Amino acid sequence: MSFRTRTSTPSISPAWLSPVPLLFVFLWSTGFIVAKLGLPYAPPLSFVILRCLGVLAVLLPVVFMLRAPWPRGQVLHVALAGLLLQAGYLGGVWAAIKIGMPAGLTALIVGMQPILTAAAAPLIGERVRPRQWLGFALGLSGVLLVVYSKLHLAGLTAAGIALCVFALLCITAGTMYQRRYCPGFDLRTGTVIQFAATVVALLPLAIVLEDLDPRFSTITWSTDFIVAWLWSIFALSIGAIFLLFTLIRRSRATEVTSLLYLTPPTTAVMAWLLFGEAFSPLALAGMAVAVLGVAFVVKKPKETP
Repeated sequence: MSFRTRTSTPSISPAWLSPVPLLFVFLWSTGFIVAKLGLPYAPPLSFVILRCLGVLAVLLPVVFMLRAPWPRGQVLHVALAGLLLQAGYLGGVWAAIKIGMPAGLTALIVGMQPILTAAAAPLIGERVRPRQWLGFALGLSGVLLVVYSKLHLAGLTAAGIALCVFALLCITAGTMYQRRYCPGFDLRTGTVIQFAATVVALLPLAIVLEDLDPRFSTITWSTDFIVAWLWSIFALSIGAIFLLFTLIRRSRATEVTSLLYLTPPTTAVMAWLLFGEAFSPLALAGMAVAVLGVAFVVKKPKETP
């Protein structure tokens, strides 16, 4: 009998070379652009509710016409994951931006999510390798370099920090909870459940805090707002969320969340192209460091004889 010694060499899984992660990063990165366009014309919770209602109006007819299967025995799990990912994360970030939280600090605080997910990974049976920890450190360093020029204390409040930290905890918990308890539901019906749960949760808050009424009279229906609203429905809430759920289903939570390191650099490029915001050489270097960090996280050992 002969024995072969196995060695491990890093390789990137073919799944991470597909267009899915790249398209997800692009779409997810437009979230801050949507906020910049839409939030001047609408209170944050009202915007999120209107966005959810738009998603339901699009998906419900599709669900019933195609007779998409509803999750069996997982409805509460799917709904809870949706509350964390939609109501908690979106509501927290958009409310923080609305009250004046600096965009750079918001991106940096929320950018802690991959490291937070890695620290909690053992709770869902995932192991983080040393090379991945290096990748997380590089990714966070890259985000810091990208947002460095936008880091300032103007508008910084305890409420803004609390909202960002709340959003950070929600998206981390939501990603891990969905990965652990309900990774395999039908995307069409699951998304309907999650956005319906978000509306139910946020509606009382919006009525009390933002004077929301059935006519959405607190919203100014400008061209910028309508564009932001429609993009948030089709590109973010359907496109990006479907891709996120697909990635959660197929990959480890730590690998999926590492992609979020690429969103601040991508958003910075978009803001430069669309709004003429400064994009410094330091930000460009940060983008390269963030990409390197994500590569370290998603590389997997490949056994060779």
